[in-house]
Amino acid sequence: MAENTNTTQTRYSDEELQEFKTIILDMLAKAKAEYAELRKADNNDITDTSHSFNALEEGATSLSKEENGQLAQRQWKFIQNLEAALVRIENKTYGVCRVTGKLIPKERLRLVPHATLTIEAKEMLAKQGKN
Repeated sequence: MAENTNTTQTRYSDEELQEFKTIILDMLAKAKAEYAELRKADNNDITDTSHSFNALEEGATSLSKEENGQLAQRQWKFIQNLEAALVRIENKTYGVCRVTGKLIPKERLRLVPHATLTIEAKEMLAKQGKN
């Protein structure tokens, strides 16, 4: 199938959806492993009972825990987005822009497999101040 058929094609074929599913499952496994590591690091809070533990070290530890928590939160959102993409594959709506109804280019989906917007729609929403 030629790439320029996107104008008439309303959805990706089952074979194409399977390719994207493989990409997403691989990314999902890596994302879940990374999330588990972030949660593990967050739970391994070692409390220092020595009297030499100063305020600067406490501040750095607090900041590090906060950053780690934010990274874990972002990773969890990424996991949820990938899982939602798998649902769209099962529903055969994957790769269809939720604003324009056009197919999102394969190149974009390979890089951002949870994308729900074409670049055109994303730019249009950005100009309107929505996202």
